[in-house]
Amino acid sequence: MDLIKILIEKKIIKKEKGSDIENQVKEKKGTAEEIILKENILSEKALFELKSKLLKIPLKEVDASKISPKVLELIPKELAQHYSIIPLKKIEGGFEVGMVYPENNQTQEALKFLARQNKLSYKYFLITLSNFKKCIEGYGAPQREMKKALEILETQIEEETIPKENVKFKILTEEAPMIKMVSVILKQAVEGKASDIHIEPMRNNLRVRYRLDGILYSTLFLPLKIHPSIVARIKILSGLKIDETRIPQDGRFSAEIKEENIDFRVSTFPTTLGEKVVLRVLDPNKGIKSLQEIGLEKENLIKIENALGKTFGMILLTGPTGSGKTTTLYSLLKILNREKVNIVALEDPVEYFMAGINQSQVRPEINYTFAKGLRQILRQDPDIIMVGEIRDEETAELAVHAALTGHLVLSTLHTNNASDAIPRLIDMKIKQFLIPPSLAFVMSQRLVRKLCPFCKKRVKASADDKKFILDIVKKMPISIQKKIKIPKSLYIFESNGCEKCNNKGYSGRIGIFEVIEMTDNLSNIILKNPDRIKILEEARNQEMISMEEDGILKVLKGITTIKEIIRVTEEK
Repeated sequence: MDLIKILIEKKIIKKEKGSDIENQVKEKKGTAEEIILKENILSEKALFELKSKLLKIPLKEVDASKISPKVLELIPKELAQHYSIIPLKKIEGGFEVGMVYPENNQTQEALKFLARQNKLSYKYFLITLSNFKKCIEGYGAPQREMKKALEILETQIEEETIPKENVKFKILTEEAPMIKMVSVILKQAVEGKASDIHIEPMRNNLRVRYRLDGILYSTLFLPLKIHPSIVARIKILSGLKIDETRIPQDGRFSAEIKEENIDFRVSTFPTTLGEKVVLRVLDPNKGIKSLQEIGLEKENLIKIENALGKTFGMILLTGPTGSGKTTTLYSLLKILNREKVNIVALEDPVEYFMAGINQSQVRPEINYTFAKGLRQILRQDPDIIMVGEIRDEETAELAVHAALTGHLVLSTLHTNNASDAIPRLIDMKIKQFLIPPSLAFVMSQRLVRKLCPFCKKRVKASADDKKFILDIVKKMPISIQKKIKIPKSLYIFESNGCEKCNNKGYSGRIGIFEVIEMTDNLSNIILKNPDRIKILEEARNQEMISMEEDGILKVLKGITTIKEIIRVTEEK
């Protein structure tokens, strides 16, 4: 198969370009496929779909995490790299193999030799270059470490059942194989830029999942019998009771990974199959971002900067769990953190340590709640108070009182949108006449995945997508509409997938926001009839853009996709 000749025949490239690619191949600057991709002549998906059609070999998308170490042993790493082949899974009487260059005779001969040596037949598929590179990582050190530690640990468990006594249990969990296994799990999470690790017992195995850009991915499946040892090891690290399995526990610990100190917040939860453990990865170098980095811009940015300039009043952030409220709070504290002001923060838990801020963690188990902590904070001569969350009537009342008595108060509230925040405060028994003088600003947010900057592809918007965008733009305030120009031929960006984003098409997350400021008109509405619809109407009079509209502005800038905006805003 002459791929370059086919591209010329299909008028994808000109003859001159074909000759240039051939010369680069002769000069060993890469294979034809590598050069085509490097020069953006075709996307990887389009290139390998064309190749699949020409060779009449099915193109397969492989989940690298599901290739077992035993399967990888069928082909040595050196040969796999040299010939760009990877064993995928065992089948009856043989195995499946992925090939980047199945048309190469030397590769076919090498595969035949390996099959004869193992006395197995084989079935092969075409796989992309980026998919192969991801699969070859399965030969890497973390997998080998995990396999070796697992073998030693299984031998130990077979030789002696896990002791029930606390001391012996602790000794067993501190032995090298278990330390190695837990450290590999933590290391993979940090290197893969995961935000959370889920370690959960299933009926037949122990599943390890990582949350990346808000989505959970299964990565490891371990023998169920090592579950108690892994849980115990994590409990020891975080100072939890290893013999208490009936109730949830919370803790935290730090670990040095790649010469950086990373914090992990730990939560255990009893299930019918055993204790589930969730670890939140808290990397201080990535956690505290600027307002622009979290997605605030133009009008919304100006509004929040104005609110931060006040010396008193309450700034409320709203949204469901996992919408990025805590990250935004830390971004605001970073701006406010100056030597001339006394900032006291009450958190559950303290996620990122910030120099110059007095951070305290509530402990409900000893009756140190947000309400009790807030009473004490007011005796600490604060200028700025951060309360992690307003959960009850007492905390709400104290936060409002603090805002009325000359303090700038930052906190979060669980509501679906900004216009629900005021009715929620009234539900928490806050008197209506106290809200206008105390509440300065409400912002609601969600997180959407950002397109990978290295592989996102520019496409002409379909008729449905264009209509969807135009319908939302028409709802925006006139002043915003005037700044938006929708051409007849509208181009947007879609996810694609490459090595740098692990073939996900997305990398990182960004916020979409809606903001309501306290005004005289809003104050009158709250005093007379604080109906959510009337509050929303006033917000629109303030030229508030909704989260959906903010998302569409980010779609037009090529930051995210329509699918992401629909996925996130439909949850409202």
